[in-house]
Amino acid sequence: MSKALILYSSRNGETRNIGEIIAEGLRFSMFEVILKDVKEIKSETDLGGYDAYLFGSSTYHGEMMNSMKTFLFLAEKAELKGKAGGSFGAFGWSGEAAERIYDTMKNIFGMDMVTAPLMLKASSIDGGIKVAQAYGKEVASKVQGY
Repeated sequence: MSKALILYSSRNGETRNIGEIIAEGLRFSMFEVILKDVKEIKSETDLGGYDAYLFGSSTYHGEMMNSMKTFLFLAEKAELKGKAGGSFGAFGWSGEAAERIYDTMKNIFGMDMVTAPLMLKASSIDGGIKVAQAYGKEVASKVQGY
């Protein structure tokens, strides 16, 4: 069974909610999923053993959460090149955090990213649940080759 790691940094819990729904989409595709707050990752070795990675952060004043910034420097030391990936985040007025995480994963880590980051104002509006589940399935398809 393939394994995915979803890490999030959330200001008020909405980015975590989105991560939980993405996890459902991965589970529909027969993935084992680990969902953690990014603060739980203490070293790059904590990132080993997964087939897919999804990193998410709230956007606050046009920036990702500081804990996600710190984590991305740590993750740069891990061997993530070629691994399937995606990024996500909740936002109020803009969605820069998910975009910056996506660009880092693609261009610095060299990951095999899905088409675009997932940016939602909330998981419960505008079909957010279906969109987030579909995002999980899209990441799964990167690993499963379809």
